[in-house]
Amino acid sequence: MWQFVLRRSLLMIPIFVAVSIIIFSLIHIVPGNPIDNLMGPGMTKVHEQKLIEKYNLDKPVPVQYFIWFKNMLHGDLGRSIIEKRPVTELLIHHLPYSLSLGLTAIALSFGLGVSMGIISASAKNTIFDHLAMLVALFGVTIPAFWLGLILILVFAVWLTWFPISGSGTLMSLVLPAITVGLGGAGLIARVTRVAMLEVAAKDFIVMLHAKGLGKKAILLKHILRNALIPVITILGLRIGWVLGGTVTVEIVFGRPGLGQLLVTALFRRDYPVIQGAMLILAMSIMMGTFLADILYAFADPRVRDQHQ
Repeated sequence: MWQFVLRRSLLMIPIFVAVSIIIFSLIHIVPGNPIDNLMGPGMTKVHEQKLIEKYNLDKPVPVQYFIWFKNMLHGDLGRSIIEKRPVTELLIHHLPYSLSLGLTAIALSFGLGVSMGIISASAKNTIFDHLAMLVALFGVTIPAFWLGLILILVFAVWLTWFPISGSGTLMSLVLPAITVGLGGAGLIARVTRVAMLEVAAKDFIVMLHAKGLGKKAILLKHILRNALIPVITILGLRIGWVLGGTVTVEIVFGRPGLGQLLVTALFRRDYPVIQGAMLILAMSIMMGTFLADILYAFADPRVRDQHQ
């Protein structure tokens, strides 16, 4: 198992380098210049050139990348060109809002998704099965930003049960968490249903029924336990993607998370902040994929045995 973990860990290094190159290159390809936002009345081309040299923007892009990458390895993501604050400080300030939303959404996705999958599989081809799958299909297909606007209209504007925006109380977390988590819940519900039906058709489950074991015990101790292996993989992948998925939702609900920070930096062409925020989002996806591999290998020894 430790060899499997070590190999997966070493594989993350070249992926991380490649992702950092892509992020840095894409930002500098996009038209625009952060110095334009710093130029005030009375400032001349001389002042503009000094600012360009100050932030190393006069150097070739590969040289700028190596300077940024070297500093990043020492824990320095640079300073915001516009706000004049360390990027690390900005990320630390905004990250908890995204993490709280992401973790709540993951818990909701797993709890609601597995529950709907169990109900659907245990009541196959009944009205409960069709209702559960309808909710799952709704969660998978509906765009998150549109769902967020509908939830705000119904539960915040019409019913006034929840605040429209902000992050001051736990109540302000409910609607964004539902918006982000419903898509994951729908996916997990569908995977759980299919996996449970496949396991229920296996010979050892038929043998358990023949021995007179209770249906509830068979469902929870044997069918669900074996069906959770693919669900674990989906959950691990959602852990990575959910943080990136909160970006648009944070804009809709006015939460001061990484989404707000990234969008504001994009409008300002604040390169260091954009690079830092996108790197965090990319790393969350990488870590989610890594965790999914480890959990899957832990749950199914055949996976790690193939890589020994």
